[in-house]
Amino acid sequence: MLLRNYLLSLVNKAKSNNDKNIFSLLEENNKANLLDLGCADGEWTLKLGEAVGTKNLFGIELSTNLASESVKKNIQCVVSNLNDNFPFTDNFFDIIHANQVIEHLFDLEKFINEIFRVLKPDGYVIISTENLASWHNVFSLLFPCQPFSTTNNTLKALGNPLSLWKNHPTTVEKSWCHSKLWAYRGLIEFFESYNFKVKKIMGAGYYPLPSFLGNIDKRHCHWISLKIAKI
Repeated sequence: MLLRNYLLSLVNKAKSNNDKNIFSLLEENNKANLLDLGCADGEWTLKLGEAVGTKNLFGIELSTNLASESVKKNIQCVVSNLNDNFPFTDNFFDIIHANQVIEHLFDLEKFINEIFRVLKPDGYVIISTENLASWHNVFSLLFPCQPFSTTNNTLKALGNPLSLWKNHPTTVEKSWCHSKLWAYRGLIEFFESYNFKVKKIMGAGYYPLPSFLGNIDKRHCHWISLKIAKI
């Protein structure tokens, strides 16, 4: 129990650092149209808008209940599946944000093509996701255990006794499960293959060492955040 609590504290610190990384990648623009993909109840979307200085906030959310909470916060949120076409016109958004989203999708080709379509030529995208090559995932394979980032599924946490998903309900929504994970190099090459240029990369989490080391060795950090733009 003490070990699990310690690991949880490291994860929470890494999450906080990852949030700071995302904010640091944003640029002030009070006229920007900002799209948050998987915006949930809109609380995080509002923080993004505040950091950018814009109130032109849009979102896509699968859950009807969560989307309605976003709408109450004056976010123009639509209920839709991110594996489908986005319900927005071409070249509309200055900023597109997706935090801990792409690992849940099964049609990444559709997802990235839709981002390219609705993004303005001079716009940019912030993508943040878990790193399959993080040290805690790598070391779990040596025992051999399931990598931490792959233990959440519709039954229960399987294959890793230290998984934090052990404390979650025995069943979860399918959309919460991780269907595809990237390592550092693969993630970069994926976006480059769809005519995006990676402008900046930041990292957070370096278990069991301090979280800030993840921004020094981004290849083995827990969370990778990318800022990308159209070529």
